[in-house]
Amino acid sequence: MHCINRRVASQSLKAVCTARFASSNPSGRQPNEAASDQSKQERGSQDASREPERPPLPTQSSPSGSQSWLGKLLQGQHRTIETGHESHSRKLAKKGVIYEMQTHNVRPDQRAEYINTYGEFVEAALKNQKVESNLVGSWMVETGGDQDQAIHIWKYNNGYVAFDHTSKALREDKKLQDFQNKLGKSLRSRQNQAMLSFSFWGDPEPSEAKRIYELRTYTLKPGTLIEWGNHWARAIHLRKSREDGVGGFFTQIGPLYVVHHIWAYADLEARKDARDAAWSSPGWDDCVANTVPLIREMNSRIMIGNSFSPLK
Repeated sequence: MHCINRRVASQSLKAVCTARFASSNPSGRQPNEAASDQSKQERGSQDASREPERPPLPTQSSPSGSQSWLGKLLQGQHRTIETGHESHSRKLAKKGVIYEMQTHNVRPDQRAEYINTYGEFVEAALKNQKVESNLVGSWMVETGGDQDQAIHIWKYNNGYVAFDHTSKALREDKKLQDFQNKLGKSLRSRQNQAMLSFSFWGDPEPSEAKRIYELRTYTLKPGTLIEWGNHWARAIHLRKSREDGVGGFFTQIGPLYVVHHIWAYADLEARKDARDAAWSSPGWDDCVANTVPLIREMNSRIMIGNSFSPLK
């Protein structure tokens, strides 16, 4: 009996303690578990308070204290794609004028004959009233690409109407067809692009001065042409003040989002001097920092004008 009473008393005491613990610990955890969780939370808070803040991306400053082009490029610039109810070509180009760039890859053993034949073709085309275009420039690549590559640029003042009329004449005029067939025998391949000229560049003008020409080609990310044009519209005067800018174009038919810039120099050393001088012009580093992220691919070719080219 006494043993039974002691067991009952012990169970009653245990029930009271359990009830009191439950009222003070709604989570139902054992005291040692709650203490362990509290200790972990305190240690986590202390560790978080001791964790150093992430430093900003490194930037460089120019002597004047302004951020350098490299710093701007590393940090990146906030960019938005402009939207509107007008096409990019209408916003960026001179209306009504189309340019064609022809790229001919010549057989090395036919180089001299090809140049002579193309000169004769140009003369015949300009005399044909059905051909509504004018030759802007004709060059052979010398450095930076296929050394047996010819680049020709034609201008159509009446836009696609003139382009269509000229294409029809090339298909139907027997004399022009004969020249086309003869040229084809000297080629490995050929391609063309229809282009518009950036309005802020102006039109290429004939020049009798003997110079070298640099054709810089940029393949842009789709949707970035307006941004490219906006930056270059502000920066072009920094280069054209040295009278080395010939023309700037962007494609409409052919590989799209391709931009071509043509520069003229007395020689390669003059090219180096002009490019170095551009970096000393305020704002040029901004143009580079803002346009480099827009580019997918770029290349440069040095060209020499053919004897019949309006741009020598």
